[in-house]
Amino acid sequence: MIVFDLCCASGDHRFEAWFASSESFADQQARGLIACPVCGDSRVRKAVMAPRVGAKSNQQPAAVPPASAAAPPDGEPSPELMRRVVAEIAAKQAEMLPRSRWVGRDFADAARAMHEGRAPDDLIHGQASPEEAQALHDDGIAAMPLLVPIVPPDAVN
Repeated sequence: MIVFDLCCASGDHRFEAWFASSESFADQQARGLIACPVCGDSRVRKAVMAPRVGAKSNQQPAAVPPASAAAPPDGEPSPELMRRVVAEIAAKQAEMLPRSRWVGRDFADAARAMHEGRAPDDLIHGQASPEEAQALHDDGIAAMPLLVPIVPPDAVN
């Protein structure tokens, strides 16, 4: 997984996105699949970002705890597995969001309108109160929270 700081050509809005690799970013960029979450411009480029500097090569490695101390209790996933799963979820969400339309606080109404056939089906994301989300669930309308929090486009400075 790799994260890039990106910006659009039209409004120079800056945002962050996760990709499986640099090649994945290049492929999605070439196919116009990446769009600015603020203005929707698909002319997106990498922004300048601070590099992550690793440890010095002459440092001694940290002592590895005995296997019994490092292993999680039976039935619990390891911290490394959890990090990998969260990174994969974040990558899939970052891949999906540019293809989705932000509807803000109108999420519950937009989802209900699509479910009832009053609006064409579309991939949307937005905000809903716990009560609105429960009402959608109770009415059999498919909706779920984003697993990785995002900053609403109207709140990005």
